[in-house]
Amino acid sequence: MTRPIVMLSLAAFASQAQVRAADSVLPQIAADFSVTVGAASVVVSSYLLMHGTMQLVVGPLGDRFGKYRMITVAAALASLLVLACALATSLGGLTLIRLGCGLMAACVIPLGMAYIGDTVPYERRQQVLGRYLSGQVMGQLFGQAAGGIIGDALGWQAVFLVLGGIFMLAAVALAAELRRNPLTRATNRDGADIGLIGGYRIVLSNAWARTLMLIVFVEGALMFGALAYIGADLHARFGLSFTMVGVVIGTFGLGGLIYAASVKILVGRLGQTGLAVAGGCTLGLAYAILALAPAWWLAPLGVTLLGLGFYMLHNTLQTNATQMSPEARGTGVALFSASLFLGQPVGVALFAPIIDRFGAPPVFAVAAALLPPVGIWVAILLRRRAAREA
Repeated sequence: MTRPIVMLSLAAFASQAQVRAADSVLPQIAADFSVTVGAASVVVSSYLLMHGTMQLVVGPLGDRFGKYRMITVAAALASLLVLACALATSLGGLTLIRLGCGLMAACVIPLGMAYIGDTVPYERRQQVLGRYLSGQVMGQLFGQAAGGIIGDALGWQAVFLVLGGIFMLAAVALAAELRRNPLTRATNRDGADIGLIGGYRIVLSNAWARTLMLIVFVEGALMFGALAYIGADLHARFGLSFTMVGVVIGTFGLGGLIYAASVKILVGRLGQTGLAVAGGCTLGLAYAILALAPAWWLAPLGVTLLGLGFYMLHNTLQTNATQMSPEARGTGVALFSASLFLGQPVGVALFAPIIDRFGAPPVFAVAAALLPPVGIWVAILLRRRAAREA
């Protein structure tokens, strides 16, 4: 089962690279189209809104037609749309194409997680998911760094050309694996029998599933609502070049890689409740550093801690999401992922007026104050659930 998951990790790399690259080039997009950074952030929030909304559909489709097959088709179409971003001549046009990117790329990560849920026993799943995360993390690292470096040298359009090409390579690799490995062509007959409405009914009637979706919505709004403005803040407050902005934001992926490399040790020593608390507190510390930093060289530390803290908390939520509705796993994981992505544009939009009027430090301070309680909230709920099942 290793090779199919490696291919999924490559697709996750491509998907995440093209998402987060837009964060690094927001100031360039704003300047090119003569708008404020807050106004240009529509290319981030619109993508996330479509990405989250489409996951309400892709989960049942994955249960019905096969998760690996759905990921392969979506990756191929997404690669073409990412390439098309480079041709946009207006902010409105770019926003429409990014909506299309979100529509297609929505399949990749949630159905990849659901495929792992179908094929890996629960006792090993958090470790495997943690390794699968390495593809997403490296994609973030590459996308954010490339967004700054390539954008600085060749313009933001070149960023989308490069990342679209990578997405196309991932689609080809998935197609080859789908053709030669019969395990990737299996469908969930239970999912087919349940149907779209039945899958929603199963997941949404589960109180634990509803709670997880609420938590991850809040996590997405706070965590990524503030993250989207780190690049613009580094450029405006400290005068960093777009290349350096990309490098600094790319250290988010470094934090994620630290988590992926140490996930077995962390799970063994802290357990899920300890990971949730430690993750929330790490996020609070990270955003406090970004809010109070008197010099730019503290920002890489803060962003690295963001990556580490986020994956400590989020991977714990992800693991529980893969088991909350096993009979409709694709639907359940997709609804969970949709909640994360729908929370993000809410956070971006709510923070935009604050950014334009007061700058980024107040936004980072809000995130620093509210994320640790989210981690504690998760830990309390996990302990209560474990006590009921004992």
